[in-house]
Amino acid sequence: MHTRTVALAGALLVAATATACSSGSAKPAPTVTVTKTITATPGAKDATDANAGVLKMGTTKHVDDAELNVHGTVQALAYQQPYKGPQPQKPEDFQGGDTWATAEIKVCNIKGTSFPVDQTPWSLAYADGTSIQVTGSTGGDMPKPEYPMDKTLMSGRCARGLVAFPVPSSKRPERLVYQPGDGQPTEWAIPKV
Repeated sequence: MHTRTVALAGALLVAATATACSSGSAKPAPTVTVTKTITATPGAKDATDANAGVLKMGTTKHVDDAELNVHGTVQALAYQQPYKGPQPQKPEDFQGGDTWATAEIKVCNIKGTSFPVDQTPWSLAYADGTSIQVTGSTGGDMPKPEYPMDKTLMSGRCARGLVAFPVPSSKRPERLVYQPGDGQPTEWAIPKV
């Protein structure tokens, strides 16, 4: 609830005029103060948006760090659940899912210093606050083409491929999250089916 005190300009003008025209024995004119109570009702603009700052799938995020001379882009291209290609072995119980999902991602080093790329900065975030990390499983029957696990990306080069996640088939994540090291996370909304 917001309370505002509003002094009426007209009342002040009358008070100033009465004081200026009166002799020294006249009483000062009263000041009028109006208090108005305003109750704010939350609207669409006021409501907290759970997806504020979340990018649309396919959007490119520019990364520029002048201090480290790193200038690149990060892009989440697509999400697929369940993965529709040749099926790898079903996820193990300890991995937490019963089917595989994939995120197709692309990272480019536009110019500057070479930097490493791998799958570990990527995760899935769910509405209930849970998240799923990559397993570190690569090679064999994992979905192809795989996004690299440990590669140095030289200036002018890109890395693109699929990151596989062991997910529960009964629920779908809300966001794909990219958070390298201690950096700020970048999130892409996962389209609803």
